[in-house]
Amino acid sequence: MSSSGEPSRKRPFIETDKASTILCTVVAMDYKNLFYRVCSVCERTLPDNPDTCCRYCNFANSFNPTTSGSKRLFRLLVSIATDTKILVVIMFDRAARVLFGCSADDFFHFAKTHPYASTTASKALEGEMLTVTLSKPKNGNAQHLRVVSVIPMRTDFQPAIHTLRELYPP
Repeated sequence: MSSSGEPSRKRPFIETDKASTILCTVVAMDYKNLFYRVCSVCERTLPDNPDTCCRYCNFANSFNPTTSGSKRLFRLLVSIATDTKILVVIMFDRAARVLFGCSADDFFHFAKTHPYASTTASKALEGEMLTVTLSKPKNGNAQHLRVVSVIPMRTDFQPAIHTLRELYPP
């Protein structure tokens, strides 16, 4: 209850189904789970097991039995701070590429030769001011708001991969 005796109402951050654009700062990023695998043909999610092929594309191509490959896409859990609250949001491939400056496959291969690249990228992006557009998740089971677009506010912003290449020369 508020001081005036009226019951206090907590409003959701996004009240409508429309997207909302906010100014925020990156507080932290889950650097242990940056990617997920998808079929390179139909982009359906695949298990983490690298030997698993897409059952839809392989079934559809039963007359031409070539296995469809896979690729990685970004899926980042990011804590952001607005002027009023801290939120955990999910950032998928299109938005995450803005911050990383490369594809998830490219970053994965870079990180294979530089084991601390994920941690360093997370630290490099902490404190970065962004304008993000948030939307409600399309999936009813999803827990986090979805970042639809990202615009870095710093004029000399460098994507994480550029910073990493300076720190870890070939």
